[in-house]
Amino acid sequence: MTYLVALICVMGIAAGQILFKLSANSLHKTGSFFDPSTLLTVFSAFALYGITTIAWIWVLQKADLGKIYPLMALAFVIVPIGSYLFFQEKFNPQYFIGVMLIVAGIVIAVRS
Repeated sequence: MTYLVALICVMGIAAGQILFKLSANSLHKTGSFFDPSTLLTVFSAFALYGITTIAWIWVLQKADLGKIYPLMALAFVIVPIGSYLFFQEKFNPQYFIGVMLIVAGIVIAVRS
């Protein structure tokens, strides 16, 4: 259960990053933080980060930080996938080699 909540936290952090990018795009388009669409996106990102932080504190009550923290590196895998899907960002082949190394490092760290 603890690892499941930790993975949900990672997904929340990654989704928050996507929301922050959407906020930045909205701000660029509207030129104002006070535009309703910009405010909604920014506050959604903050709310998601807040909920995720509370859940992460719960996870840290149940697990050792050194064992669970490597899962946070999954955000470095999830966020680029989201940036590709939502913003059509492109990545070169070396990037995917780096992502594979991150995943391998996470597997090694969590299993140790």
